[in-house]
Amino acid sequence: MRVHKQYIKLSEVVGTGKDGRILKEDILNFLAKQTGAILPPSPFQEIQPPPPAATAEAPPAKPKEKVPPPSAPRPVAPRPVFTGKDRTEPLKGFHKAMVKTMTAALKIPHFGYCDEVDLTRLVRLRAELKDMAEARGVKLSYMPFFIKAASLGLLHFPILNASVDENCQNITYKAAHNIGLAMDTAQGLIVPNVKNVQMLSIFDIAVELNRLQTMGATGQLGTTDLTGGTFTLSNIGSVAIGALGKIQVLPRFNSKDEVVKAHIMNVSWSADHRIIDGATMCRFSNMWRAYLENPAAMVLDLK
Repeated sequence: MRVHKQYIKLSEVVGTGKDGRILKEDILNFLAKQTGAILPPSPFQEIQPPPPAATAEAPPAKPKEKVPPPSAPRPVAPRPVFTGKDRTEPLKGFHKAMVKTMTAALKIPHFGYCDEVDLTRLVRLRAELKDMAEARGVKLSYMPFFIKAASLGLLHFPILNASVDENCQNITYKAAHNIGLAMDTAQGLIVPNVKNVQMLSIFDIAVELNRLQTMGATGQLGTTDLTGGTFTLSNIGSVAIGALGKIQVLPRFNSKDEVVKAHIMNVSWSADHRIIDGATMCRFSNMWRAYLENPAAMVLDLK
């Protein structure tokens, strides 16, 4: 039998093996295409592995934007018509007196002096005496101590317990220490005063303060309670006034340079600069502060 040889250009054969290698099946397929024959699949044909599955996770789908529902049309309300009228009435009572006092105060040159007081010892003393006072039916605040310390200071600086006439030609030194304090009542800010503090103990002052506060809350303070003041804490006085701040717990250094907890209060003094100089106000403030920082010293000087 005569065999016909057939030559194949390998460059025309498409390899399906690894890295494009030409396999036997590739040649047979090539020949079949040339002759039009169909060859069965060969059991020796190299099985190509499936392409690797993608390992990267697909990006999460973006959440659908919420489309706000169509808003209902706002109901149109009729605009109200304002029918109120301004009202004018004469000033009277405490408001009229305040206008007169404040206007007079503007004509007087004042100066201010500020100081800081350590009330740590006074806080302890008041805590010890508070229950004793309540047992006697009296509420003991810090104000009786402030008032008594001011009175003891006025004994050494009587010019702060004085008044001058309208033309500033004469000065009157008041014998009584009628020390006033501001009270916020239903009738407005009023300044009753404790009479003759120089003759009262701290407990006596507390009793009088309780009475004034009760009368002020019920609107029963009389003219006697509101007039005759010679020195004032927290409001306008004759020639001097002391504004007391809030007692705050703050860090301070003691005598051993140790940081300790202290009860601190700020005070601001204001005085008539026509007759009071800053040095006098400073010395009075130092004495007042010394009594409060060492409250036991008040016992020695009580009258």
